[in-house]
Amino acid sequence: MVDDTTQEDVMDNQDDGNSNDTGNDDSIDEDMDDETDSGNQSNDCPNSIGFVFEEANGIVSLEFEDNNFPDGWVLRNEGSDFSGAGYMQWEGNPSMGNPGNGMVTFPIRITNPGTYRFVWHSAFRQGNNGTEHNDSWLRFPDAADFFGRKGNGGVVYPNGSGKEPNPAGSSSDGWFKIYRSGNDNSFKWQASTSDHDAHDIFVTFSEPGVYLMEVSARSDYHAIDRILLFEENSNQNDAFEAADTFSQRTTCN
Repeated sequence: MVDDTTQEDVMDNQDDGNSNDTGNDDSIDEDMDDETDSGNQSNDCPNSIGFVFEEANGIVSLEFEDNNFPDGWVLRNEGSDFSGAGYMQWEGNPSMGNPGNGMVTFPIRITNPGTYRFVWHSAFRQGNNGTEHNDSWLRFPDAADFFGRKGNGGVVYPNGSGKEPNPAGSSSDGWFKIYRSGNDNSFKWQASTSDHDAHDIFVTFSEPGVYLMEVSARSDYHAIDRILLFEENSNQNDAFEAADTFSQRTTCN
């Protein structure tokens, strides 16, 4: 159903396609190999999923719809402000306090370890209230660190991570609620956590290897088109421009 925050900021100077997801329910891509357990990553492509998204030159760029989805997520292509084949929109029941429903797993091979900024191109596809239908859950279960950070240096960690402080609003079992703000329901590059106290999203990969990024449903009619991670010290405009020049999904042999 809805969300309860109004955040601004982040990447309003970016455009491009976004996508929405709808759907509900069980996770489809779960658990790869035990080799992707915390702290000891493998460079192998995860055969249990069949593909991996490659980082190149400090950038991970992927079309959100380029994956397998459980029931509840629906591929849509209404409008023109998205990229690729369309966007995925969650049309199942809201999962406001229970992350993990409708879970989708994205394996990512990191060759340049470090701390990366996370953003997605998303939109709300119902109504005209930008504090509703505007968020989904996000987790990096085997990264060295996963946190929200403000421009003044303030940091929050997901509930259940064993680290504090934790964000205002929903968070559980290592998951952040990730929202976008504003009442314009076009796709927008933005990803924030902590209600009424927007923190940008960062993840640290301590060594080369394959890591999991997990997204699960929260608000219905939240649409996700694209995801980008880039090294925290990179210029975001350069990262977006470079991301458009290559495709990063590799099939496992």
